[in-house]
Amino acid sequence: MHENRFQAQDRLAAGAQFIAGELRRGTSGTSHTVVDPATGRPVHTYELAGTDDVDAAVAAARAAYPGWSRATPGERSDALHAFAAVLGECAEEFVQAESLQCGKPLKLSREFDVPGTVDNAAFFAGAARHLQGSSAGEYSGDHTSYVRREPIGVVGSIAPWNYPLQMAAWKILPAVAAGNTIVLKPSELTPFTSLLFAEAATAAGLPDGVVNIVSGAGLGAGEHLVGHEDVAMTSFTGSTAVGRRVAEIATSGVKRLHLELGGKAPFVVFDDADLDAAVHGAVAGALINSGQDCTAATRAYVQRPLYDAFVAGVADLMATVQVGDPFDPATDIGPLISHAHRDRVAGFVERARGYARVVTGGEAPGGDLAPGAYYRPTLIADAPQDSEAVQAEIFGPVLVVLPFDSDDEGLRLANDTPYGLAASAWTRDVFRAGRATREIQAGCVWVNDHIPILSEMPHGGYKASGYGKDMSAYSFEEYTQIKHVMYDNTAVARKDWHRTVFGRR
Repeated sequence: MHENRFQAQDRLAAGAQFIAGELRRGTSGTSHTVVDPATGRPVHTYELAGTDDVDAAVAAARAAYPGWSRATPGERSDALHAFAAVLGECAEEFVQAESLQCGKPLKLSREFDVPGTVDNAAFFAGAARHLQGSSAGEYSGDHTSYVRREPIGVVGSIAPWNYPLQMAAWKILPAVAAGNTIVLKPSELTPFTSLLFAEAATAAGLPDGVVNIVSGAGLGAGEHLVGHEDVAMTSFTGSTAVGRRVAEIATSGVKRLHLELGGKAPFVVFDDADLDAAVHGAVAGALINSGQDCTAATRAYVQRPLYDAFVAGVADLMATVQVGDPFDPATDIGPLISHAHRDRVAGFVERARGYARVVTGGEAPGGDLAPGAYYRPTLIADAPQDSEAVQAEIFGPVLVVLPFDSDDEGLRLANDTPYGLAASAWTRDVFRAGRATREIQAGCVWVNDHIPILSEMPHGGYKASGYGKDMSAYSFEEYTQIKHVMYDNTAVARKDWHRTVFGRR
């Protein structure tokens, strides 16, 4: 195992709250220790944010709002282009910090999380100059109308621990590109890259107070942020259960609300699919980020002629996946986020042994990896559709495989959970693919692939997976208010419609 991997630790000794352009210590009176999930050893201890820190961060965002919201699209675009450049310059620092706090393999942080975040910043730098409403039109004949898009105000966002850097970017970039200011609460388990992200924003020239970070617990700092009277909008990514609580607090104050919640993505393999492609796609789609991905392939439905071969192929390929130290270049997947979460995942698998077949995996590795929160890639076959393993979000390196006979049955089973975030269909038939993309109830449906995302395309769910979109120009619909402006063109004092209120024609 590698030692002293946290390069920014000395800098963050000043505190884990980033408010009005500077790092500060939290005032909750409670400290939290970030633990390296690969070793179980403590990495960094900091003071959690309290309600006073949230108040200070919201006040800083509110003070920065008038100036930032009145900046021209070009000015905001220039600032975000500079931000993207700074992120690119310090990319390796983000790679190291993200892999350390999350247990991600370096190749995942280096090739996916960090470059994706830099690209997202570059995208929103350009998108800031295209934040437009409808063109003017004289729809009534006597008036000229147009639509303005205006920022909402102070946004209070909460991000999860599985992709802390990307989630910080997905929350912060569209909000500030649209002219809002923001207070982000990352998970207390993974604050490092959110803090580095805010520091980079300041280094790029974004005004103090535009981007603020409060590192605290959900029950304290998180709920206070969501319910704060000066927060005009809440954006939350996390579990559906916590999302319901966030909605209760936010809607009591009539705030704009954006929720990206849990998922249980189906992976539907029709009998004409390229079997080799489906096997490889299933293993990659199920195991990315150790399965801690709300869009991960979790339920593979395979048409019966391919079922046995698919199960055997996935099991064989899973057995080759290298579980190990995230900082070892040979590692394919690292640990789960914590020992508590690893035990939760293991509990799902152990209970599944009573009603299904664990084909491969289903255990924590020993030896040098025993101190970490590792769990082997696991394949479960023949579980009933109504079983816990099929219906609940396990959020670990576990894929459940079930057979189906007719196309109707496969699509019905794919939709038979409360979730609807992502899905994929595997077929060589264009008509089957078209039907699947129409009928599967999910915010993203891939065909013959699973997982890729793009800055230009929206990400968000159906049903219990929430509502609203991250990334893409569609995200501006979350972070802007629409105003209709209408000008009279007649210069007539007494309008004809006045007679519906007083007088005669």
